[in-house]
Amino acid sequence: MKPSIPKGTRDFSPVEMARRNYIFDTIRDVFRLYGYRQIETPSMENLSTLMGKYGEEGDKLLFKIQNSGDYFQGITDEELLSRNSLKLASKFCEKGLRYDLTVPFARFVVMHREELQFPFKRFQIQPVWRADRPQKGRYREFYQCDADVVGSDSLFYELELIQMIDTVFSRFGVRVAIKMNNRKILAGLAESVDQADRMTDITVAIDKLDKIGLDGVNAELLEKGLPQEAVDKLQPIIKLQGTNEEKLKVIETVLSGSETGLRGIEECRYILHKVSKTRLNNTLELDLTLARGLNYYTGAIFEVKALDVEIGSISGGGRYDNLTGIFGMPGVSGVGISFGADRIYDVLNQLNLYPEATVSGTKVLFLNMGEAEADFCMQVLSDLRNAGISAELYPDAAKMKKQMSYANALGVRYVAIVGGDELATGKVTLKDMESGEQQLLTSEELISALR
Repeated sequence: MKPSIPKGTRDFSPVEMARRNYIFDTIRDVFRLYGYRQIETPSMENLSTLMGKYGEEGDKLLFKIQNSGDYFQGITDEELLSRNSLKLASKFCEKGLRYDLTVPFARFVVMHREELQFPFKRFQIQPVWRADRPQKGRYREFYQCDADVVGSDSLFYELELIQMIDTVFSRFGVRVAIKMNNRKILAGLAESVDQADRMTDITVAIDKLDKIGLDGVNAELLEKGLPQEAVDKLQPIIKLQGTNEEKLKVIETVLSGSETGLRGIEECRYILHKVSKTRLNNTLELDLTLARGLNYYTGAIFEVKALDVEIGSISGGGRYDNLTGIFGMPGVSGVGISFGADRIYDVLNQLNLYPEATVSGTKVLFLNMGEAEADFCMQVLSDLRNAGISAELYPDAAKMKKQMSYANALGVRYVAIVGGDELATGKVTLKDMESGEQQLLTSEELISALR
């Protein structure tokens, strides 16, 4: 029987790994550029850390790890026969695979608070696991690339995250629209139509504008039990067009009676003003229909859309007021972003934006023409590797055609040949596999040519 892997997981070939590493390395370099420092947390956490943090649905999607040893010990026959899988799992599973990087980060901050300097700027690039139904673009194991700063209310960090997003996508060569909204504006919006307790229903519906259109949004709002009068009042906001400042002026009039809403407008205005002093390559657009994960965010929220490819959000984040409250350490405000590595991978593939150097492994392959020739090649190989040039020697003196085919199959750009003539002069013939051009070079000249 042919081996297989679990549904919702993937193998990555050397070419795919080279491309993924290009994405991770680019994001990692930008995080470091802005002073964020890397941490890692264990793949598994205590279930007590994870349970109850993602809502009822999230709890069901946690991969639980069976205790080692006699895990039936202490379980009664009655409990076993009840077949209550959730209750039984809580008895013989004490650990689970992490579902995201945010809850482990909150746990990390609480556990290490005495050693940390606040504001604390961290980034984390690690896999997470969800027992979800696998489908196109949704996996059970995938990577998250998060950067957060905790322990400061300063809106300066919102500005910094916008600049980081801009820097990352500029380096990838991907044109994006950075969309921004504020949770306080959304709360004010619900207040202004006398539906403060229906904020989630309103924002979840408005958030679908791109997918279901204006009529679909209105139908959903009425279906959720909003009165027609409230739906009518929301129309100017849902249809809002114009520049960022024009949008703010309209919303300011609508939210004039909401203190929370006006505070959100003030925050947006401050961020937009500060951004205008920087040199962004991409546009920052105020989008009042943007909602994101509402139970979590309390201030500015962001989402990034690629302009040249049809795909969902490729990055997002926002401000939250109480990251560590779930672990008994209230009042730690933070703001963070997450880059969707898998979606970025799809975008770069579709736009063919990988630099050639990312996927090429070996730069030069030395052909093996015999024992004496191979011994000489080994010395030159050492010089090349010491100079940081990736090089390898074919392992045996096979037919030249076979060795050349191997170089082609691996996409090796240069082939180095040392036969009797080269051995006599202490030189190497370098062949460019693309142009077919050949040069006879000393070891030093070879290093210069390959650099």
